[in-house]
Amino acid sequence: MASGGGAAKAPGAGYYQYPASYGSGGGDEERRWWPWLVPTVLVACIAVFAAEMFVNDCPRHGSALGAGAGCFAEGFLRRFAFQPLRENPLLGPSSATLQKMGALNWAKVVHEHQGWRLISCIWLHAGLVHLVVNMLSLLFIGIRLEQQFGFVRIGVIYLISGFGGSVLSALFLRSNYISVGASGALFGLLGSMLSELIMNWTIYSNKAAAIITLLFIIAINLAIGILPHADNFAHIGGFASGFLLGFVLLARPQFGWMERNELPQTNQPPKYKLYQYVLWVAALILLVVGFVIILVMLFKGKNGNDSCHWCQYLNCVPTSRWKCNT
Repeated sequence: MASGGGAAKAPGAGYYQYPASYGSGGGDEERRWWPWLVPTVLVACIAVFAAEMFVNDCPRHGSALGAGAGCFAEGFLRRFAFQPLRENPLLGPSSATLQKMGALNWAKVVHEHQGWRLISCIWLHAGLVHLVVNMLSLLFIGIRLEQQFGFVRIGVIYLISGFGGSVLSALFLRSNYISVGASGALFGLLGSMLSELIMNWTIYSNKAAAIITLLFIIAINLAIGILPHADNFAHIGGFASGFLLGFVLLARPQFGWMERNELPQTNQPPKYKLYQYVLWVAALILLVVGFVIILVMLFKGKNGNDSCHWCQYLNCVPTSRWKCNT
């Protein structure tokens, strides 16, 4: 069972500092947009996890380890008790329950035409630990982004990045494995932060600190993904999708989300520069072409591991302490 890991806290350094010439009194203040999308996603993921545990019903259905393995916290949680820790150390349901509720599975997507699993798996989590890590990451990253750019664009990035992570994961997922988690979508938000920084480079202060901090966080999270049971292909697919979407959706957001009386009084917002148009077009083309190629390969029954034997090391690096094929 593979599950995506959480993303680390996003940096606060380097967010918009408006030049004094854009307005009177030394600069404009951001519109205080009260975020609602991120809390809604958080509540939805918690509700889905509760449904997972309700359907799982460990005391009734038992464990794959046999009758001798008792459910964890059965006396306290009753029907919502976790599977034995030896079966699921993340404090969650069985693999069978996750698969029943829509976990990503290559064979079911390709041979049983259950493409809906590419979306449903984003809302499932392998356990309470997995859920808490991902939801804390969502709060740290998502709240600030939604305040800065608005719920529409952040919602689009979250959903498409999650789908992109699922598609790449499915392409490399071995037939006897499943994958769940919102990590692809979370990595998409991280990727969009990086591309937005590049897209709006000229209006940032502390550019070096911002990009070094962000690259460090991204590198750490991708490195965590090479550990066993983490689906790094979902991380990579989500990050790449969000990175490209950031060029398309996150150009000059501060003027679009400012009230009229907060807009610069001396002139209009600066026009897009040529490099921004070039990045916008190139990113859109790469995003569409990439999705088409991977989806065609996936639904033709291709498995990425068959044509790229070294790609397995992007997902897990075996050591003397663990194996990657167990």
